[in-house]
Amino acid sequence: MPKKKGFYSMTETMFIYPSENANWHFLPITKKYGQEIKKVYGKNSRGFGSLPVEVKIGETVWKTSIFPSKSSGSYLLPIKVKVRRAEDVEVGEKV
Repeated sequence: MPKKKGFYSMTETMFIYPSENANWHFLPITKKYGQEIKKVYGKNSRGFGSLPVEVKIGETVWKTSIFPSKSSGSYLLPIKVKVRRAEDVEVGEKV
Protein backbone atom coordinates (compact mmCIF):
# COMPACT_ATOMS: atom_id res chain seq x y z
CA MET A 1 0.00 0.00 0.00
CA PRO A 2 1.15 3.54 -0.59
CA LYS A 3 2.82 5.11 2.44
CA LYS A 4 1.50 8.52 1.45
CA LYS A 5 -0.67 9.76 -1.37
CA GLY A 6 1.03 9.16 -4.68
CA PHE A 7 3.94 7.14 -3.25
CA TYR A 8 4.30 3.47 -4.16
CA SER A 9 7.07 1.09 -3.18
CA MET A 10 7.49 -2.25 -4.91
CA THR A 11 10.05 -4.82 -6.00
CA GLU A 12 9.72 -6.33 -9.46
CA THR A 13 11.92 -8.18 -11.98
CA MET A 14 13.42 -6.10 -14.78
CA PHE A 15 12.91 -7.43 -18.31
CA ILE A 16 13.65 -6.48 -21.91
CA TYR A 17 10.59 -5.67 -24.00
CA PRO A 18 10.65 -7.83 -27.12
CA SER A 19 11.58 -5.58 -30.04
CA GLU A 20 13.66 -5.98 -33.17
CA ASN A 21 15.03 -2.44 -33.08
CA ALA A 22 15.76 -1.60 -29.45
CA ASN A 23 16.64 -2.94 -26.02
CA TRP A 24 13.93 -1.33 -23.92
CA HIS A 25 14.27 -2.30 -20.26
CA PHE A 26 11.17 -2.16 -18.06
CA LEU A 27 9.87 -2.87 -14.61
CA PRO A 28 6.24 -3.94 -14.41
CA ILE A 29 3.95 -2.07 -12.03
CA THR A 30 2.00 -4.55 -9.91
CA LYS A 31 -1.57 -4.94 -11.13
CA LYS A 32 -3.02 -3.83 -7.79
CA TYR A 33 -1.05 -0.58 -7.87
CA GLY A 34 -1.66 -0.14 -11.60
CA GLN A 35 -5.43 -0.26 -11.11
CA GLU A 36 -5.22 2.26 -8.27
CA ILE A 37 -2.92 4.55 -10.27
CA LYS A 38 -5.29 4.46 -13.24
CA LYS A 39 -8.30 5.19 -11.04
CA VAL A 40 -6.66 8.09 -9.19
CA TYR A 41 -4.41 9.59 -11.89
CA GLY A 42 -5.74 8.24 -15.20
CA LYS A 43 -7.42 11.54 -16.05
CA ASN A 44 -3.90 13.05 -16.29
CA SER A 45 -2.78 10.62 -19.01
CA ARG A 46 -0.83 11.86 -22.02
CA GLY A 47 0.01 10.33 -25.38
CA PHE A 48 -0.30 6.54 -25.55
CA GLY A 49 -1.98 6.67 -22.11
CA SER A 50 1.30 7.51 -20.36
CA LEU A 51 1.42 9.12 -16.93
CA PRO A 52 4.27 11.32 -15.66
CA VAL A 53 6.09 9.97 -12.59
CA GLU A 54 9.12 10.60 -10.43
CA VAL A 55 11.05 7.42 -9.63
CA LYS A 56 13.76 6.43 -7.19
CA ILE A 57 15.89 3.31 -7.49
CA GLY A 58 18.67 3.18 -4.95
CA GLU A 59 20.12 6.70 -4.86
CA THR A 60 19.02 7.60 -8.41
CA VAL A 61 15.95 9.82 -8.80
CA TRP A 62 14.54 10.85 -12.19
CA LYS A 63 11.36 11.94 -13.95
CA THR A 64 9.86 9.75 -16.65
CA SER A 65 6.48 8.28 -17.60
CA ILE A 66 4.81 4.93 -17.07
CA PHE A 67 3.00 3.35 -19.99
CA PRO A 68 -0.11 1.14 -20.02
CA SER A 69 0.46 -2.56 -20.63
CA LYS A 70 -2.37 -4.31 -22.43
CA SER A 71 -1.07 -7.75 -21.47
CA SER A 72 -0.92 -7.10 -17.72
CA GLY A 73 -3.70 -4.54 -17.33
CA SER A 74 -1.25 -2.33 -15.45
CA TYR A 75 1.71 -0.13 -16.41
CA LEU A 76 5.36 -0.49 -17.39
CA LEU A 77 8.17 1.69 -16.06
CA PRO A 78 11.07 2.20 -18.53
CA ILE A 79 14.54 2.05 -16.98
CA LYS A 80 17.19 4.06 -18.87
CA VAL A 81 20.72 2.80 -19.34
CA LYS A 82 22.04 5.68 -17.20
CA VAL A 83 19.96 4.45 -14.25
CA ARG A 84 20.82 0.78 -14.82
CA ARG A 85 24.53 1.59 -14.82
CA ALA A 86 24.36 3.95 -11.83
CA GLU A 87 22.51 1.36 -9.74
CA ASP A 88 24.20 -1.71 -11.27
CA VAL A 89 20.95 -3.49 -12.12
CA GLU A 90 20.40 -5.95 -14.96
CA VAL A 91 17.65 -7.88 -16.69
CA GLY A 92 16.29 -10.67 -14.50
CA GLU A 93 17.15 -8.90 -11.24
CA LYS A 94 14.59 -7.85 -8.67
CA VAL A 95 14.67 -4.06 -8.42
